[in-house]
Amino acid sequence: MWTFLSQVLNDDQSCQNAVARLIAYLVGCGNKAPSANTAAYSKARSRLNVELPKELARQSACELEAQAKPAWLWRNRPVKLVDGSTVSMPDTPDNQKAYPQPRSQKPGLGFPIARLVAVISFTTGAVFDLALGPWRGKGTGEHGLLRELMHHFKPSDVILGDAYYGTFFLVAHLQSIGADGVFPIHGARDCDFRTGKRLGKRDHVVTWHKPQRPEWMVQAAYDAYPDEIEVREVAIAHERPGYRTTRRILVTTFVDASCVSQLDLKSLYDGRWFIEIDLRAIKETMHMGVLRGQTPQMVHKEIWLHLLAYNLIRKVMAQAASAHNKKPRQLSFKLALQMINAFRGAGIFCSIDSVAYKILLKAIAHRTVGNRPGRSEPRKIKRRPKPFSRLQKPRTTYTRRGSPA
Repeated sequence: MWTFLSQVLNDDQSCQNAVARLIAYLVGCGNKAPSANTAAYSKARSRLNVELPKELARQSACELEAQAKPAWLWRNRPVKLVDGSTVSMPDTPDNQKAYPQPRSQKPGLGFPIARLVAVISFTTGAVFDLALGPWRGKGTGEHGLLRELMHHFKPSDVILGDAYYGTFFLVAHLQSIGADGVFPIHGARDCDFRTGKRLGKRDHVVTWHKPQRPEWMVQAAYDAYPDEIEVREVAIAHERPGYRTTRRILVTTFVDASCVSQLDLKSLYDGRWFIEIDLRAIKETMHMGVLRGQTPQMVHKEIWLHLLAYNLIRKVMAQAASAHNKKPRQLSFKLALQMINAFRGAGIFCSIDSVAYKILLKAIAHRTVGNRPGRSEPRKIKRRPKPFSRLQKPRTTYTRRGSPA
């Protein structure tokens, strides 16, 4: 477990590099050096039960949330972020069978893709849980995966998500358990502020009627939902000097405008961007976007070891924020990872060494991340890739000289 964690924390995530760090650590402690052969470590990883890192990751997130300071919360209520993403993995028969590649890619030219949906803490950034499934197929959409995570939504929770999650059934479920939600209105739903109960300018309460039963829902569950629910639709404006004002319509269960105003909802929803940053930190900074496992079982272990390492880093960041009167969301995850790796490399990353640990926390907290509300970046890259031609056939059909066989 220790070696596996060190493997996912480093830029070079090869087994050979992980074994090299283990040898250096044991020799530094005065122990006998094991063999540099990676076979024993690979066998040990294959024997590791995935339930262990999964339970540790979930437990670490819950404990961290329970220890959060009241000043870090929104109106003294826990806020949970929900979003989906994808990861790819090596093109092996086992991976292809469990997580088929997109149909647009020819056999032998694509990579298996898995879809994931995560529930992440708005306060600390820790991942509470994650559901994983194939990228395509019946019941593998984000809503299908979210249904596996509904038990994480508790009374008094506030759920933030994108327009994909603002559905009748999710909003009705949140209302039934005493939780609240804030989502952008779906593009297929009409909004007419001349109807309903007016609360203010471009702010009203309307009635949503229960849609037809989805194929995936059993009749008993469908009948348990109310025939109609009341929701609030409110327009918020994003104003930036020198730019045209943009507007967004939010759907929320906060129907009392005297308790939660339009400005409150705008400020809260601006924090939804945190989950985009968190997923980027996991996939790009920690290199989980492209996995190395040759089998689905090893892919699952890689994912949960990444999440466990991520949550442990978030814990150190929370300690740094608490010690230096800041909020965890004000600190840089990448800086924290760099500092932790630097202290680990020097052999002084240990909470028992109070002097070194205090210096680590101070270094992590010395810089706060920029606050750029309304930030929007195009999904384009400036750096051009190398001018190599793309594979049009499986690599095994090419000769060593590069010409088709």
